[in-house]
Amino acid sequence: MTIVASLLAASAFVAPSGAEITIYNQGFALVKEQRTLNLIAGIQEVAIEDVAALIEANSVGIRSLSSSGSFSVLEQNYRYDLISPQAILNKAVGKQIIFNRVLPDGSKERISGILLSAPTAVISQGGGRSSMTWNGMVIRTDDGRIILNPSGEIEVSTIPEGLISRPTLIWLVDSIRAGPQTVELSYITQGMSWTADYVLSLNKEGTIGDLKGWVTLTNNSGATFPNAKLKLLAGEVFRVGPKALPMSDEGVATMRAGAGGGFAEEQFSEYHLYTLGRPTDVRNREMKQVSLLEAFDVPVRRKLIVDAMRNYRNWQPREGGIGRGLIKPLVFYEFKNDEASNLGMPLPRGIVKVFQRDSTDSLQLVGEAPIDHTPKNEEISLPVGRAFDVIAERHRTEFQWLGNRRTGTVETYEIELRNRKDEPATVHVYERFFSEWSFRSTSHKFDKLDSHTVDFVIDLKAGEVMKIVYTVETRWG
Repeated sequence: MTIVASLLAASAFVAPSGAEITIYNQGFALVKEQRTLNLIAGIQEVAIEDVAALIEANSVGIRSLSSSGSFSVLEQNYRYDLISPQAILNKAVGKQIIFNRVLPDGSKERISGILLSAPTAVISQGGGRSSMTWNGMVIRTDDGRIILNPSGEIEVSTIPEGLISRPTLIWLVDSIRAGPQTVELSYITQGMSWTADYVLSLNKEGTIGDLKGWVTLTNNSGATFPNAKLKLLAGEVFRVGPKALPMSDEGVATMRAGAGGGFAEEQFSEYHLYTLGRPTDVRNREMKQVSLLEAFDVPVRRKLIVDAMRNYRNWQPREGGIGRGLIKPLVFYEFKNDEASNLGMPLPRGIVKVFQRDSTDSLQLVGEAPIDHTPKNEEISLPVGRAFDVIAERHRTEFQWLGNRRTGTVETYEIELRNRKDEPATVHVYERFFSEWSFRSTSHKFDKLDSHTVDFVIDLKAGEVMKIVYTVETRWG
């Protein structure tokens, strides 16, 4: 398929000379560029090309870096009707075109006529550009024939008005003097995002790990930014409509931002900002990974938790109904994000993949879990899966109403823990209560986590079976 036409360059084309990009992981970015405008005195039209195709036109800002107040932008138009075969033919309906058709015997026929309907689809039949079939196209030839769905090459004499080769801002500028002006152009664009990804590699015992953090950038904005200064913002930035994101710089000896021009972190407003220490190319339709941090010898705790009422308001059959039946304990890996743990850097929201070495010293995936934006000195708890050889079974064995059924209940529960492993296991059993409650009796000591939750910490020997029995009185009337 070939479309023959001459292209007209936009007037007063202005190319970018450098960019600073701040990317929010809510799917947008703030772009700042320096451009040089060659202006004349008076009112003129200036074309700003090479802006992102997904630009938010109402976010555009401009200021002069060389002569403040020497010009003003009276009007802005954003043109994004890009040149393509389909766009050209859509605008060419009712106009003269030339069609070079390949006949079944291999000969060619040159047809001139009026395009009555643009194609709805273009299908290649594998024989080169001349074998394109233009489904939905209708041509009335100069000799009166009507041709439907022709195959071949199309020629048009001109590019229809309004089509452009790339997204362009058209400014109507009023300048009080002639000459070059260096300006800063800023705008928000959709289609750019970043995420943090972490790998936690544990030793055989699961007690010590190394944490590696990566930033994954995705650019689908429709623009390429060569040699750009890159920043990432981590936090919760409110927007009206689209949403966005934020990130911090405290260096510890055993934890460092990605070596060799990695990210430096600083607190910014109520967020955290990460700045890459070197320029980088941010190409359109590209996914790029950059090292964020490394931490070594992080102390890690593994915890098995039986939490029967965890999903009380979002019932899940795997939990044995609402708080009864067989329950597979959740497996958590926990560590503290502080300097004592060889950490202490604000961690952006992301996914942590946890690996552990087996008996042959080979790493195996044990699970993955998300983390939210986590400040330094905070605990991180990763639910990575469910235990295989430790089982809990929970039943309500007694029940009675208090008073006239409106004042409360008395209930007795039995929770049997079975350790089928060849080694000891510690299990945390969380029990949750509502309204006003108190134990009438309990077989084991417990820690009170909050006003409605207790934690029975049970140490099981290899192969041991143990029962927790308690009676609770609940009042609401």
